Amino acid sequence: MAINMEFHELTDPAELAGKLAARVAALLSDAVKDKGRATLVVSGGSTPVPFFISLAAKNIDWARVIITLADERWLPPSDPDSNEGLVKRHLLVKRAAAAHFIKLYTGAGSAVEAEQECDARIAAMGLPFDVLVLGMGNDGHTASLFPGAANLAAAVNMESGKLCMAITPPAASHERMTLTLPALVQAKNIFLHLTGPEKKQILDKALESGPCEDMPVRYIFSRMKQPIKVYWSP
Repeated sequence: MAINMEFHELTDPAELAGKLAARVAALLSDAVKDKGRATLVVSGGSTPVPFFISLAAKNIDWARVIITLADERWLPPSDPDSNEGLVKRHLLVKRAAAAHFIKLYTGAGSAVEAEQECDARIAAMGLPFDVLVLGMGNDGHTASLFPGAANLAAAVNMESGKLCMAITPPAASHERMTLTLPALVQAKNIFLHLTGPEKKQILDKALESGPCEDMPVRYIFSRMKQPIKVYWSP
């Protein structure tokens, strides 16, 4: 698969986190200067924690930055597996505590019940997002676009008009809310943050020709409007 990609290889996860944080901070500062506000979409998991810590210390006008998540497990923020909880512990601290955070989890009984509310919250942020930082799973998923998920086709439908959609991964215990493909791919700056040799092998496989539904990160590669910026370290 031929894609427009910047590939940045760093020596280790610490250097990667610092370089990625510096670049994201610069883009957010530029957006604030140009239009008075900036939007940032981040992902959960363990990989972005050092990046969050580094970014939180950057000296930018955080009060003019709006942050949300690419996806969320349908759990209260007090749960250890909540992405919101992760962001609050590691990103919305220090200088970045002044940022505005848009939750995906609403407290509704199910993610399906909350789709309309989440759609309205994301729409109010204003699209396209200035910066989107994605991860990638060992199965090639990104955000909560999982191979084999019953709702995958709907979540990647570019004509759906939806920004958020409930989705349940085939092998996961929690229902999730994900930003849809049309919401994600129009972002002005898309980063893919990866660490470890295995993730590089998975990336190489994802860049090969093959069905997007087998490795949903390929949907991003095939539909993105700007070059994807891959930051990887062993």
